[in-house]
Amino acid sequence: MDIFFHVGLGKTGSTYLQHKFFPKLKGIHYIHHTNYKKSFDIIGRKKHNRYFVSREFDRQFLTEIKKFSAAYPNTYPIMVLRRQDSWIASQYRRFTKNGRGIYFKEFIDIDNNNGRWDKKELNFYEKIEQLEEYFNQKPLVLLYDELRKDPVNFFKKIASYTNTTFNPESISLAPKHKSYSEKQLLHVRRISRKMLQKVDEKKMDNTKSGRRMRKITTHLIMYFHWLLPSSKINGEILIDPKDLEDIKHKYAEDWQKCLDYIDQNAPNID
Repeated sequence: MDIFFHVGLGKTGSTYLQHKFFPKLKGIHYIHHTNYKKSFDIIGRKKHNRYFVSREFDRQFLTEIKKFSAAYPNTYPIMVLRRQDSWIASQYRRFTKNGRGIYFKEFIDIDNNNGRWDKKELNFYEKIEQLEEYFNQKPLVLLYDELRKDPVNFFKKIASYTNTTFNPESISLAPKHKSYSEKQLLHVRRISRKMLQKVDEKKMDNTKSGRRMRKITTHLIMYFHWLLPSSKINGEILIDPKDLEDIKHKYAEDWQKCLDYIDQNAPNID
């Protein structure tokens, strides 16, 4: 039995792949990411000879691959990478969109590591090493930039690795989710920050009503942002470009190691 496991990372086109590409692969049974928790049971029934599992991980990466590899060590892992500065900026935009109301330096602090996210999450080559350590099969590591610039070639690499086929004409290249403007996100951050000064964030997240209130609030801000006074966000930027340049510089060696690994282990495609 062959098992292929797309492990992420998040914000590397995972949602698009899960909805637009993975289901179109022929010659393999795809377990949708919404059924990931049931994947052990589904595979255990052995109704198919080949399975493709997808569930993108970030901070849960090591915990989940340990759990999966303990059950299925011969799994073939697949991971998509995006350069650290671009990746963490996208993670922060999602964090802001979801109403967290913190500044970028509070989200990730590569100097003192006092941010909401541990800076070790940006050590991507370590994640490649973890895949090699816990799974018996060599991972397929791909680049998000290639998915954006040459999606069909990106698809061919997955098809080659999984020994499957696909019809390029059946795959929509339109993104699954729309992106949000900086102005929208600045308004969400400003209002969310004020909200969190009045409520306990953990209590809000631990109740269904609290989560619903956060979601409704952020959606209303996004939709009606044009009604909000621009003066409230004048002079603000969502992320200082210098902070991203610092991240790019600090993790340049790690990123180059990832690129070298990808070059050395690229699958053969027609």
